[in-house]
Amino acid sequence: MSKEIPIPHTEDTSEQPRNLLDKAIVRIGNALSLLFLFTVAISFYEVVMRYVFNAPTIWVHESASFLGACLFVFGGIYALATNKHVRVVLIYDAVSERTRQYLNVFHHIMGLIFAGLLAYAAYQMTESAVLSPFGDIHFETSGSAWNPPFPAYVKITIFITMCVMFIQFALHLIQEVLNLRKS
Repeated sequence: MSKEIPIPHTEDTSEQPRNLLDKAIVRIGNALSLLFLFTVAISFYEVVMRYVFNAPTIWVHESASFLGACLFVFGGIYALATNKHVRVVLIYDAVSERTRQYLNVFHHIMGLIFAGLLAYAAYQMTESAVLSPFGDIHFETSGSAWNPPFPAYVKITIFITMCVMFIQFALHLIQEVLNLRKS
């Protein structure tokens, strides 16, 4: 008669959201992922209309491109929120836990600088996409027959996303520094 000894459950928290902002990003991202299905559906509609009924649409390609671009940009903050960003694991996995903490601090400092510079560049792009040379609000359009203001919307999305990423890196950096001080 042998007794089973319960093994404590060790959950990998490296991919768990670290704070409320990350949790919100994951929740929003999971909801936004349904837009990929919508993009597939309207693309299928375009194929049927074009090749079965010989009546192509003027809006599907630009709509699908716009949605794909915005979702791709959002993917950056989603990857950061779930700790699934690109990392050189050859080095990261070969060092001690303490060294990993220092590498994380370095990563977040570089990410903070990167996101800050990208947010600044995105602001300049957004400003020129939303304002006319005289300062009036006039959204940049695609120039196609349909001519939606999607280019301006994509640039606004990039700017907002880069601002959120900057805040994410700042929050993660604070957390890493606090963890370093504890150990």
